[in-house]
Amino acid sequence: MLAAAVAGKLARMDGATYPAALHRAAVTFAAVLALAATMAGAFATLPA
Repeated sequence: MLAAAVAGKLARMDGATYPAALHRAAVTFAAVLALAATMAGAFATLPA
């Protein structure tokens, strides 16, 4: 959530419109969720 908020804020500071900044934040949020799911899947396969 924090990464998405920072991405949106940086986009606004860079001069992006509100819809564009929201889109960048949403893409960042989705990427972080995908990375977390991938990492959880990878760690689940490790032996105990």
